[in-house]
Amino acid sequence: MTADSSLLSNPRSDRVRSVRSLGRRAVRARTGRFAVEGPQAVRELLSYAGHAARDLYLTASATERHTDIVELAGAAQVAVRLCTDEVLAAMTDTPHPQGMIAVAEPVDVPLADALASVGNGFVVVLTNVRDPGNAGTVLRAADAFGAAAVLVSDASVDIYNPKVVRSTVGSLFHLPISVGTPVPEVLAACRAAGLRVLAADGSGQTSLPDVDLSVPHAWVMGNEAWGLEAEVRDLCDDVVSIPIVRAESLNLAMAATVCLHASSSAAR
Repeated sequence: MTADSSLLSNPRSDRVRSVRSLGRRAVRARTGRFAVEGPQAVRELLSYAGHAARDLYLTASATERHTDIVELAGAAQVAVRLCTDEVLAAMTDTPHPQGMIAVAEPVDVPLADALASVGNGFVVVLTNVRDPGNAGTVLRAADAFGAAAVLVSDASVDIYNPKVVRSTVGSLFHLPISVGTPVPEVLAACRAAGLRVLAADGSGQTSLPDVDLSVPHAWVMGNEAWGLEAEVRDLCDDVVSIPIVRAESLNLAMAATVCLHASSSAAR
């Protein structure tokens, strides 16, 4: 472990302000850094993407409670700094940062690399997803149900937004994620990789139970408010709806979870 024995105790120091500023997208883009809050997410960062971790800030009590994380930081040669509770609170906009925050470099990969690992599996495409919580939940569901990758369009929320990172609970570091590519190019790349492109949309005439999910495929998810645009649906091989008994609709995160669970079940 690369440790600094001095205690960070000034919540108004330049270092504290620099970590806090990572909550802004412009700062993340300029510095090539983002923040990872809480023991679960930090543990997954160090375990699965330790090469991307740069600094770890912990309170004394967190150091005692999470000796495994301190050891992981040492193995990854990550700089570790002790700080007061007040300093840690000043580094983040969350009421309860749970004793630690890490600073890391982006972990996304080029689109071609993300698709190279699909094989006979499936991926998720986020086209115009703007809500950080929804995006993070879809990433977590993709991880839980074995998606090969998540492809995030240039029109979607920044996956390094603190709310996205928190809501993935570490899944951000478990599977390949590509970002920043326009939707038509993402779908063209999926098709070139041999994936059947399926739009998940309530307007679909094909019901989810009737879709063949045994072949490699890509689930295309739309915006929380207006769903998938007509021109995006037209680029897909099929438009699939989820049968609903009573509710008017499902929100994006729930709909994605249902579709991904169906894909996972078909793969077994």
